[in-house]
Amino acid sequence: MEWKVVTKNEQETLRLATLIGSLVQPHQVFLLEGNLGAGKTIFAKGLAKGLEIKDTVNSPTFNIVKPYFKGRIPFYHIDAYRLEDNHQDIGLDEYIDGNGVCAIEWPNYVSYLLPLEYIHVQIKRIDETKRQLVFTPKGQDNEKFLSEVQQKWEDIY
Repeated sequence: MEWKVVTKNEQETLRLATLIGSLVQPHQVFLLEGNLGAGKTIFAKGLAKGLEIKDTVNSPTFNIVKPYFKGRIPFYHIDAYRLEDNHQDIGLDEYIDGNGVCAIEWPNYVSYLLPLEYIHVQIKRIDETKRQLVFTPKGQDNEKFLSEVQQKWEDIY
């Protein structure tokens, strides 16, 4: 099952991710892929908002991982971009396999750590404002989850 959505602007991308964040459960992992500026961090901000995290969420590029604990469920935002040539053990598996929700930007750089079940989110710029998001779930629970999200999104839009 694959689900494609086109969002008209950054706010709509944020709303979609907020909806998803409001429905997620512990141990869900989102793999966020897209070119620089595609909207991966906007999507992560929306997830955090849906998890009721009040802290400012921004790109963890220099930190690699930013954990947020003050929400409905802990949220772990990982940016693996700087790990392209660095395969040392820095403890990311503790976040990925942890009790929270995990969003990983540039997951191809940590493919050796990825779980068997996740939701892959490919984000593509259509133009300055529009984005196409393609969701591909791995695992039955994620397929069921994505069907629920799709139904709720289509009820709203």
